[in-house]
Amino acid sequence: MDRIQPGQEWPHKLLTWFDQNRRDLPWREGRPRNPYYVWVSEIMLQQTRTEAVKPYFESWKRRFPTIEALAEAKEADVLHAWQGLGYYSRARNLHKAAREIAEKYGGAIPEDKKDVRALPGIGEYTAGAILSMAYGKHEAAVDGNVLRVYTRLYGIESDILKSAGRKEITTLVEKTLPARAGDFNEALMDLGSEVCVPKHPKCEKCPLHGECAALRLGLENVLPIRTPKKKQKESIVCCAVMIKEGKALFHLRPSKGMLSSMWELPMVLSDSEKDGVKMLEKLLGGKAGERIWTYTHVFTHRIWHMKAYLFHGAKEPEGDYRWYSCEEYREIPLAGPHAKLAAYIEPYLEE
Repeated sequence: MDRIQPGQEWPHKLLTWFDQNRRDLPWREGRPRNPYYVWVSEIMLQQTRTEAVKPYFESWKRRFPTIEALAEAKEADVLHAWQGLGYYSRARNLHKAAREIAEKYGGAIPEDKKDVRALPGIGEYTAGAILSMAYGKHEAAVDGNVLRVYTRLYGIESDILKSAGRKEITTLVEKTLPARAGDFNEALMDLGSEVCVPKHPKCEKCPLHGECAALRLGLENVLPIRTPKKKQKESIVCCAVMIKEGKALFHLRPSKGMLSSMWELPMVLSDSEKDGVKMLEKLLGGKAGERIWTYTHVFTHRIWHMKAYLFHGAKEPEGDYRWYSCEEYREIPLAGPHAKLAAYIEPYLEE
C-alpha cells in the first residue's frame, strides 16, 4: 500500500491543541519539569492507568520527597509504598537507581543519555521522557500511545510488538520531532490517552483528523497491528488463614522471583482445589476448615484463582513465617492479592 503522508505542519497543529488541552497532572508541576517527578511518574505509569497512579504519586512524593530520601529508605518501606501498583521490580529498580544517583551524581539525575540509560530500570522511553521534559533535550519518548498515534497517522501496517515495527516508528518520531520536544512528547501521550485511544478512537475530536491516513483509509479501528498475546497460565491458589491471639500467620517470599521479598498468607499453587487443599494441609499439619474467600487476580502472564480457608490445629512451619496483628501487617509490604485477603480477614482477628 502506498503510504499517505500527513502534512509537514501536523506537529505544530498538535502542539497548538496541547497548549489548550493539556492534562493537569500532579507530576507536571512547574516549568521546567522536576526530573525526579518525571522519572517516578513514568515508572508508575508503566502498565497502570493514569487515574490509578495519581494518589500513589502524591503519597510517594510525601513519603520520599527527594531522591536522597528514597535512597536512604529501607526496601521494605519502598515496597510498602508501592503496594497495590503491582510489578514490584519497578519499585526495587527505583530504589536501586536512587542509591546510585545519590552516590555517583550527588542526588541529581544526570543529563547525559548514556548515564541515564545505565541506571537500573530506565529504558529508552523513560530516558527520553526525563531528558526532554525535565532537561529540554531534543529526545523522543516512544511509548504505546506514541506507537498507536504514528501507526494511524501514517497508516503503518508493521507489527508494533516486533522490534522492526518499533524501530520504523521510532525513526519516524525522531525525524518529525520539533524544537519543543518535551511538550511534543507529552502532547502525543495526551492525544493517545484521551483521543486516539486503543478501541473506538474519538476521531471527531482529534486535531489531526484531516492528516490521518488510517481515518482516510477506514483503518482507524484496525491499526495498530499487534501480535496476538499468548494465553495466560491459570493456577489454583489455596491460602491458609491461621489465627492465634488476634494475629494471623504470614510468610515472607524469597528474595528472588515473582513478588520477591513480599509477605503473603501461607499458600500453595496447584492444578485443582482438591490437590491444593491437600498440599496446604501437609505443609501446615492441620485441617482446612470453611472456605471464607475467593478471588481471581490477573497478572500479565498468569491468572491466580485464589481460595482461602480457615485452618485449625495447624502448626507454624519452619522458614520465614511470622505472626502479625492487623495494625502490624498494614505496615509491611504485602503481595497485591494477599493485601486484599489480609483486609478481608480483619474481622476474624477481632473475634
